[in-house]
Amino acid sequence: MSSPVITDNKTKIKRGVISVVTGRTFLVTLLLAAQLVLLIVGFERLGDYIHLGSAVASALMIIYVVNTPSDPTVKLTWCFVIAIVPVVGIPLYFFIKLDLGHRSVQRAISRCAAETMPYFDLHPAPEEDNIVELAKTDPDGAQAARYLRDRAGFPAYTGSSVKYFPVGELKFAALTEELEKAEHFIFMEYFIVSPGRMWDTLLEILARKAREGVEVRFMYDGTCAFSSIPYSYPRELEAMGIKCKSFAPVRPFVSTHYNNRDHRKIAVIDGKVAFTGGVNLADEYINEKLRFGHWKDTAIMVKGEAVRSFTLLFLQMWNADERVGGCHYERYLPAPEEIRKDTDGVVVPYGDSPMDDEQVGELTYLHLINTARDYVYIMSPYLILDAEAMTALTFAAKRGVDVRLILPHIPDKKYAFWLAKSHYPQLVAAGVKIYEYTPGFIHAKVVLADGVRAVVGTVNFDYRSFYHHFECAALLCGCSAIEDIRADFEETLAKSHRVTREDIAHEKLHVKFFGMLLKIVAPLM
Repeated sequence: MSSPVITDNKTKIKRGVISVVTGRTFLVTLLLAAQLVLLIVGFERLGDYIHLGSAVASALMIIYVVNTPSDPTVKLTWCFVIAIVPVVGIPLYFFIKLDLGHRSVQRAISRCAAETMPYFDLHPAPEEDNIVELAKTDPDGAQAARYLRDRAGFPAYTGSSVKYFPVGELKFAALTEELEKAEHFIFMEYFIVSPGRMWDTLLEILARKAREGVEVRFMYDGTCAFSSIPYSYPRELEAMGIKCKSFAPVRPFVSTHYNNRDHRKIAVIDGKVAFTGGVNLADEYINEKLRFGHWKDTAIMVKGEAVRSFTLLFLQMWNADERVGGCHYERYLPAPEEIRKDTDGVVVPYGDSPMDDEQVGELTYLHLINTARDYVYIMSPYLILDAEAMTALTFAAKRGVDVRLILPHIPDKKYAFWLAKSHYPQLVAAGVKIYEYTPGFIHAKVVLADGVRAVVGTVNFDYRSFYHHFECAALLCGCSAIEDIRADFEETLAKSHRVTREDIAHEKLHVKFFGMLLKIVAPLM
C-alpha cells in the first residue's frame, strides 16, 4: 500500500508537468521551435530559389542606393551591408531611411522652429544688415553668415561679446558666477549630467534660485539614465522646484528616434548671458575626476544680442512635446534697451537638426576649411570623415594652407581612435599635420581659420555630429576672443606629439586592421 506522502508527491509532480506543458512559456517555445524547423526545411528545399531571389534583391537595392542623393561613403557602407547580409541589410536600410520611429518628433521640431521664426530678425533693413557690413572686411566670413541666415534661419549679431574658456574648470567657475546673478529664468540643456562636485554645486544653486522665484528649466539627453542618473530623475528635480525633461528617454519599443541624440550644451541666464561648447556637467570635464588623463575641453560665454538665438534654440527643443502655442516666447526675450551691447565682431549662434536634409554643422566647418588662405586649426575628440570632409582637408593642405589637427592621445573609445587612425595615411600624405594631445583626452570642438574666423560648439568631426545628433555652435568673425583661441591652440600644440610617417608605418597591426574594418561601417556607428 502506497504511502500518502508518496501519493501526494506523485500528484504534485503530475500537476507540475501538466502545468509546464500547458503553460504559455512552453507553448511559445514549442511554436518558435516549430517555426525554426519549418525555416530549416524550407531553406533546404527552396535553397536555390532563395539564393537567387536574394541575389536579385541585393542587385536591385544596390542600384537604388547608388542613385540616392547621399554621401558616397554612406552609399558604399550600405552597398557592403546589403551585399553581405541582404536579409538584414535591406530591411535595416528601409527602417532607417523611412524614419517611422520619429515622424511625430520631426513634426514637433518643425512646428517649434516655425513658431520661433518670427522672433529671429532674418530680414533687417539694408542699413542694419550686419552681413553687408561684414562683407566689407571679411567676404568669406560674410558668406558663412549669409548661409546660416538664409538656409538655416540664424541671424548675425554685432552687439555682443564673447569670452573663450580653454578648459572646463574656467567655464564651470564662470557659469557658477552667472547663475548666482539670475533674476528671472535659467535654461540649461546638456548631453551628459552626472552627480559629483560639478553637478552637485550647480544643482544646489538651481534649487535655491527656484525657491527664490526664478524659473528654472533643465533638460538632458535620455541616455544618461543608462549610466549616471535614474530614469525617474525629472521627478526628483521637479520636487526641488526645477522644471525638468529628459530628451528621448529610452522606452521598450524599437525606434529610429533613439539614433538622434540631443548632443547640445546650452545655458541661458535671463536672456542676457549664454554658454556653449564641449563641456558637459560631470566631474571629468573639470578634471575633478581623471578618466583618460587630462581632459582638455573648451567653451564660450556670450553676452548681448546673440543670446537671443541660444534662448530660442533651447525653447525649440523644450517645446517639442508641449501643446501647440503653449509658450509665450517674447517673455524670455529682453527688449533691446535691456541688453548691454558690446560691438566685438560678428557672432552667429546656430543649431543643427538631424530632422532635415541640411548638414549645417558640417557645411559651416567645410566653408572655413575651403576658404582658408593661410591656416586652419582644428581640435576634435573624434575624426571619422566622410568624402567631403576628407577632400576639403587634403585639398586645403595641397594648395598650401597650414592644416593642423589636434586629436586625443588617450582615447575614451578605442574603436573611434582606431577609425581616426585609419584616416592618418591619406591626410599626412597630403600634407595635413596631425598631433595627438599627449597629456590625455581632447574633447574640444574648435575650428579656427586665418585668425579671423572660428567656430566653437558641440559639433565633432564624425558622422554622428554631422548627420544624426542635435548640435549647436557659434560662428565668430572678427571677435577679440579669436586671438585667445589661437593662443590656446598654440599652447595645446606644444603639449602634443606630431604624428609622422614613421609613426603610421609602425602602428600596431591590430589597430590598422580594426581601423580598416570599422571604416566600412563608419556611417552606421
